Amino acid sequence: MKRDTSAARSGATVAATTTGRKAGLGGHRSRVGLICLVAAAAYAMIGLVKLATYRTSTFDLVIVDQAVRNYAAFQPPYVPVLGAWHDRGLDYLQLADHFSPVYALLAPFYWVHDGPESLIVAQALLFAAAVPFVWLYTRRVLGTAPAYLVAVAFALSWPLARAASFDAHEAMFVPLLSAIVIERYHAGRRLPAFLALLALLLVKEDMGLMVIGFGGYLFWIGDRLRGVCCALAGLAGILVARGALIPMLGGDPKDFWAYGHLGADLPGALLGMARDPLATLLLPFSAEAKVDTLFLLAWPTLLLCLLSPLSLVALPQVLERMLSDRPLWWQSDFHYNAFVVVILFCAGVDGLARLLRRLGRDGDRSLALTWAVAVAAVALTLVPRFGLDQLYHRDFYRGDPVKTAAAAEAVARIPSGVTAEAANSLGPALTRRTTVLLWTGRPNGAPWVVADTSRWEFPFGSPEEQLAQVDRLVSEGYARVFERDGYVVLHRG
Repeated sequence: MKRDTSAARSGATVAATTTGRKAGLGGHRSRVGLICLVAAAAYAMIGLVKLATYRTSTFDLVIVDQAVRNYAAFQPPYVPVLGAWHDRGLDYLQLADHFSPVYALLAPFYWVHDGPESLIVAQALLFAAAVPFVWLYTRRVLGTAPAYLVAVAFALSWPLARAASFDAHEAMFVPLLSAIVIERYHAGRRLPAFLALLALLLVKEDMGLMVIGFGGYLFWIGDRLRGVCCALAGLAGILVARGALIPMLGGDPKDFWAYGHLGADLPGALLGMARDPLATLLLPFSAEAKVDTLFLLAWPTLLLCLLSPLSLVALPQVLERMLSDRPLWWQSDFHYNAFVVVILFCAGVDGLARLLRRLGRDGDRSLALTWAVAVAAVALTLVPRFGLDQLYHRDFYRGDPVKTAAAAEAVARIPSGVTAEAANSLGPALTRRTTVLLWTGRPNGAPWVVADTSRWEFPFGSPEEQLAQVDRLVSEGYARVFERDGYVVLHRG
């Protein structure tokens, strides 16, 4: 099997070399570009409408906004909202929370427009920028027509839809970088592939797991020296980021330790897993949400991603979530699945090619096209479940007009240049002109507070609990300066 895989890879490399530049987008450039443009517009529209109608969140849009705004001003990436949350001071560094220096690359967007809108647009562009590499990889393996269908299916994929629907996160960089790694390596262009692989280590402290996974893939297909080097580089990246850089910058690696059921730390967790390997093997399937997410990750390729060793690249990242004790990490919601979506689509393409070779149908374009049509159809069937369908519903653009008008009026009462504690849904509207802290009920000494007491709101519980907190602040000297439809603005001079 390994000899066959290596031969296929070598053949692809020779083909890519002999055709040169013509093997790129060529005459298809405008059509692939159109897919990218439509995808970027759709992702951006979702985020911008949510921002305009007060449906984004302080955690995490304000966090990223504060960091990038400081980078744009050539200052350290302070995130006061996280510093107050952790009780570590308003000069807390984003790098001490998640090691994501890659955010500095977004600073030029803030030189054009200083506000969270820039993050949403940048994220949309980065997601869409992965499409040409998915197209190139699929075209080389299956042909041109399947490449278009797979590219469209990828652009419609539910992990990207979910990520675009939930603020902006470091995940925005991973589809593009992982697509470059896989496509360029397959094309025989190893330098850009490995540079993109190393760049993943600057995205987040745990991205070394993906680098380790790619090392496992290289080892599997016979490129063993590079595979071992990648695995060691990934491990070193994790150990340096979590064990040295985050503590040195004022963070605590235990903030995101979610494996207490396995052990108090990494050695303890590994020992606990070794003591009961059967329970460890069953743990990723121990909850309905886990099984649902795992199936949904594989289903867009009709499960054929499971036939490719490329899935090894995603495996460590997926296990990191499924072995944890945090239910939010298991879900198909939020942005977590965008980390592995490119890998699994490319694994599906490779899995089909491997299946066709086993069946003696290598090069059968009709079967490849049939599979690609089915993949595009599956992507379309998942659109209504995962958020892109919002774009063709009029109510999405309107939101709740009464609540939106009240929120806008409440936000307008907060003067510029002050520090304000804001409800989770209101912080993004204030972050451009104030220092936003999350309203938690704990005293932070902010002179302004803007709360939403009409609904359940992170990190509070019921509206009654929030009203009680408002009453407490009033008793401590805050004055009500605005109150409408559940929004309350408080000020203490």
